[in-house]
Amino acid sequence: MFTVKEVSDKMDVSEHTLRFWAKSGFFPFVQRDKNNIRQFSEDDLGWVKIVKCLRSVGTDNKSIKRYIDLCIEGDSTIKDRYEIIHSTRLKTQQQIEELNRQLELLNYKESYYEDLIKNKYDDVWNPMNKKYSVK
Repeated sequence: MFTVKEVSDKMDVSEHTLRFWAKSGFFPFVQRDKNNIRQFSEDDLGWVKIVKCLRSVGTDNKSIKRYIDLCIEGDSTIKDRYEIIHSTRLKTQQQIEELNRQLELLNYKESYYEDLIKNKYDDVWNPMNKKYSVK
C-alpha cells in the first residue's frame, strides 16, 4: 500500500492533484487506514496512470469521470470505453502532428538565430529593423 506522498513521488503527480482526483471520484477503490489516510494499492496505481494520461492530453474531468464510471459498470461498457479511448487517441495524434509542425518552425528559427550570431548578421526579418517612411 502507498500513501499519497509515495504515489506522488512514484507517479510524478503532485499530492494536491492526487487528492483532488480522489475527491473527484477518479480512484473509486482507494481505501483509508485507521487514521483516515488514503492507501493506494498496486491496482490503484493503474487508475492513477490512466487518469494522468487522459489529463495530460487535455481530457476534461467530466469525461474522465464518465470513463471511470463505465469501467466500474463492467464489461457491458467495453464498446463505450473503446470509443472514448479511440477518440482520445485520434485527438492526441492530431495534437502531436500540430506540435511537430510547431517544432519544425522553432528548429528553423533557432538555426536562423544561430546563423545570425555566428556570422554577426542583422536580423532582416525583425520588423523593428526596417525603416518605415511616414507619408
